[in-house]
Amino acid sequence: MDFKKVFNKFFTIENREQYDFSLPENYNENKISTNDQDKTMEPKSIFPSIELNLEYIKTRYNSLINSDIVIREFSLSARNRQYNAFLLFIDGMVDTDLVNNYVLKPLMLRNDANTYEGNEDRIISEAKTNNITVRKVKKFNILDYISSCLIPQNSLSESSTFDEIISGINSGNCALFIDTLNVAFNIEVKGFKQRSVESPKNEIVIKGPHEAFVENIRTNTSLLRRIINNEGLIIQNIEVGNITKTKCAICYIKDIANSDLVSEVEYRINNLQVDSILSAGELEQLIVDSNDLGLPKVLSTERPDTASRHLLQGRVIIIVNGTPFALIVPATLTDFLSTPEDINLKPAYSNFLKGIRLLGAIITLLLPGVYVAITSFHQEIFPTELLFSILSARENVPFPIILEILLMEISFELIREASLRVPSPIGSTIGIVGALVIGEAAVSASIVSPTLIIIVAITAIASSTIPDYTFSFHLRLFRFLFILLGFMAGFLGISLGLFVYISLITNMKSFGLSTTVPFAPYVKSKGNKYFLPPIWKREYRPPYLDPKISKDQDNISMKWRY
Repeated sequence: MDFKKVFNKFFTIENREQYDFSLPENYNENKISTNDQDKTMEPKSIFPSIELNLEYIKTRYNSLINSDIVIREFSLSARNRQYNAFLLFIDGMVDTDLVNNYVLKPLMLRNDANTYEGNEDRIISEAKTNNITVRKVKKFNILDYISSCLIPQNSLSESSTFDEIISGINSGNCALFIDTLNVAFNIEVKGFKQRSVESPKNEIVIKGPHEAFVENIRTNTSLLRRIINNEGLIIQNIEVGNITKTKCAICYIKDIANSDLVSEVEYRINNLQVDSILSAGELEQLIVDSNDLGLPKVLSTERPDTASRHLLQGRVIIIVNGTPFALIVPATLTDFLSTPEDINLKPAYSNFLKGIRLLGAIITLLLPGVYVAITSFHQEIFPTELLFSILSARENVPFPIILEILLMEISFELIREASLRVPSPIGSTIGIVGALVIGEAAVSASIVSPTLIIIVAITAIASSTIPDYTFSFHLRLFRFLFILLGFMAGFLGISLGLFVYISLITNMKSFGLSTTVPFAPYVKSKGNKYFLPPIWKREYRPPYLDPKISKDQDNISMKWRY
């Protein structure tokens, strides 16, 4: 009991009720409870009094301590009348030239529009029929007059609630409040700095476009619009996160995508109760089904052409503001082994590369485990000369084969992670030199055998042939399981483990679609299997996506030949 008290004294943290700092005596009286604060921040309609609007805005944005909140009070002229107004925007988020030249200048300076001295009524249309003049007259209204005559900005909307206005302010707009009006103008004047469209960093191709997504959601959607020049492309905006209100765009082609798939994606994203979403990776984890194996169920891409190709197949694209990647749903195993280069090459070349990637995935998952199983249980598989060579190389190694291979596999994973985290100029140096030095030193010190170094190196190279980083990580993680199975039961353990592994994978679904389709369950599909036929034979979209239009091209697409 005394030992327990001593242990708790030195290794536990007490939850102290009193602290050293002091508070004012009237702190508890002035303290606002969380519930009361929430009530004050409830959505409210804009007041017709500009003083109340100004006070609410200053309180909501804490303008006394927020240095980048700009509130510009001024008087505007409309039909020789003066109205008190103020402009609200965030410094650094707007284009100041647009604010000065297209908002403040037309409203504050005298010009033909705001000094017009006509009747209160104005003619908005006039037509003559059978020598009879028909005129449509509308009384002067300051709200319509400002939006139609005084502000020459291209994007302007009216909002009657503070939440709509504040959402626009936070995204880079400015808000115009005018006395006597219970609505405010949401004016788009975005001007924050952003990265320009550059070449892809991860999905590099030789024959194909060299454009990649950026962090701005509108730039990304415009890249899709430029490729898919069709009005059927739907881009639906949804805000996710109670605090961040991150903008997400659900993109699909209305005439092709299955309506049930679109509804399922909308339902999952609309029913997320989180405070913040900062990246597409976080959103991916929140919208996929439970995944104990860690197999990716959503395909991510940084290439607009890849996203457009999947849109034309009938899939749904999800773009998150602030992330230069798009999420593609649903996804199958064949998608994770495909690259954008496949459709740009002749079928013989692309199928050869696809075979190499499939072989690389099998090697990554099974080669170390098979080597351990052979050396531990099935030595008769090796030719006699090779077996003697392996045994002589391991003669001075003091460790068992399982410890030997785990040591080298973990070492290579450490080198891989280090090369990714250090600055890029020295990252490649650490990867190459570190592997050579550690491998050579381990062999010279008789810690591991040269054959094992070859096995681990081939496995590392094979894992680099897998295009999708998440799928590669999944295989690299599960190869440790097959190493243990091969050490415990040889080929029997690997076979049982592979049977369970494949059974679990075939039972997994991505937004209602089996991840192993079209192989399990088998779906007869023309031109949509792993290996690609000639492009003139790819007549149909994947039937397992159940698109509204199943046919992609005519039976005879090259009509110039016939």
